[in-house]
This record gives sequence, structure tokens and C-alpha cells, in this order.
Amino acid sequence: MTTDYLDFEKPLFELERKIEELRRFTADGNSIDIKEDITKLEKKAHQLRVDIFSNLTPWQKVQLARHPNRPYALDYINLLTEDFLEMHGDRSFGDDAAIVGGIAKFRGESVVVIGHQKGRNIKERVFRNFGQPNPEGYRKALRLMKFAARFGKPIITFIDTPGAYPGIGAEERGQGEAIARNLLEMAALPVPIISVVTGEGGSGGALALGVADRVLMLQFSVYSVISPEGCSAILWNDGSRAAEAADLLKMTSENLKAMDLADEVITEPLGGAHHDYQEVAKSVGDCVFNHLQHLKTLSTEKLLENRYQKFRTIGAYTQ
Repeated sequence: MTTDYLDFEKPLFELERKIEELRRFTADGNSIDIKEDITKLEKKAHQLRVDIFSNLTPWQKVQLARHPNRPYALDYINLLTEDFLEMHGDRSFGDDAAIVGGIAKFRGESVVVIGHQKGRNIKERVFRNFGQPNPEGYRKALRLMKFAARFGKPIITFIDTPGAYPGIGAEERGQGEAIARNLLEMAALPVPIISVVTGEGGSGGALALGVADRVLMLQFSVYSVISPEGCSAILWNDGSRAAEAADLLKMTSENLKAMDLADEVITEPLGGAHHDYQEVAKSVGDCVFNHLQHLKTLSTEKLLENRYQKFRTIGAYTQ
């Protein structure tokens, strides 16, 4: 059994542990028939899981978005595409492993795919810089986007980062300019762009891959200008009030869809995306494909005008 249960899943963990113990008892050749008991407990566990995941708080959704077993960009790329050829480097400073990208076939069509990549273990997380890109990562992404524009290939991005890396070296190499440059250039790329927020969408580090014709969010993903911990520290000088900040930030997929910041919310398997990679990849693939088919019917002028208006009207309100 996995031990990667979140705090709010502890009742479910205890129940599933008991079921596992009964299964082992049966497997050891004991003559006592407890199959009916196991079945009842399995039904109870399923209902408990439904109850838990139907009533999650914003902070609990943040925890799910950060779950270490969630599928990352390379998982989606491997499950959704064929003939993926990864491209490296920004042709200026170096390669950034926190952003991966290249060309691939998506349901028979050539596309450019780009995404934030985290690591599964300590070694991988250090190599990927915990999914926090440096400027060269964003410049690599922009190089790939310009490649897509030159050859008329749609762009698919997978967003999952706590934010851009805030280190001194990153700032010295122009972190802010690199992010701003991506925002400017993406707004004018003459090809369809679809962004999928798969986990954390953290501030400008996420937005640098998110100026898209369609912004899709997984059910338990989040997207915000700042992390709940950072917001809590700034507002109240108390990082322990992160749960309260998560509620105030309105950062869940449900919140963003209601505000028209997300175009569609993709339902995750019961318990979260990490419970069934195949199922969630299929849901993502179907959603991306449907939106892509529509975007391809638009003229370049209409595509760019719609994209401009989409972001121009963010924050509009009436009195």
C-alpha cells in the first residue's frame, strides 16, 4: 500500500489498511471465510473516498495539486503523444531541466509540447530544481514556441510549478525579462495555443507558459499569483495561516472557471490524478483535442484577436 496519504485522508488510510490486512489473512490459507466482510469494507472505503473528495477545502485542493505522485509533464507527453523528440537549451546560456519540450505527434498531428517538470525523488527534484525554472528555461520554451510558429504547429503547454526560481543567479540573468518576453511573444504567436494546469500554477512562473487561446485546469489543480504560504506571510506575517489564505485567493479550478479565467475544468479520477494516470491522460487528451479542432477553424486574425480580448478583459467588472 502507498504511504503517500494526505492528512485529510487518514480515515481512509486506516480503513484501507484494515482491508489489506484481511486480504493477507485470507491469502495465508486460513479457512475462515471473510470475503463478505472484505466486500463490505471495500464499499465503505469507496463511499468514504467519495465523501472526502466531494467536500474538499481550498487548502486541501492545494495539497492535492502538490501531491508528489501526480503525473507530471513528461508523463502526459508520454501517454498522449508519439515520437516525442525533446529539444534542449536556449542557445544563449544553457539548458534548464525544470522545463521540458519538443516536437511530437498528438493524435496524428505534429505539435510542439512544453511543460514544467518536477522530480519524483530527491535526486530528480534537485536536477529539476523542484520545478522552478531559471530564465534559460523560459527562453528555451520561447525558442520552441517560435519554432512552432515558423512551421505552423499548434502548441500545448503543461503548467505545474510553484513559481519561477527566485535565486540571485536567476535574477542576474534576467528572470523578470524572460517571463515578460514570453507573455509578449505568446500573445502574438499565429498558431493555436492550449495550456493545461495540471498541478500548481504559481505566479509569473506559470503564466510564462499560460498566455493561451484555451486555459484548461484539472479538477484539483490551482492557479494563483502567489502561494497560500506567501500570501499568509505578507498579509498577516504568519505563514501558518495558509489555509485561510488559500480560501481568500480563490485559486481552485472551480473558482477560476466561475471567473472565466479557466475555459474548462477536467474531471480527475476519484481520489486525484495520481490514482489513475491512464484515465486522467485520456480526459486531458480528449479535452485538448476538442478545443484544438475548434481553434484550427479560425483564421489567424480571428485567433489573435480572440486571444487578445481574452486577456484584455481579465479583471473587468461592473458597478
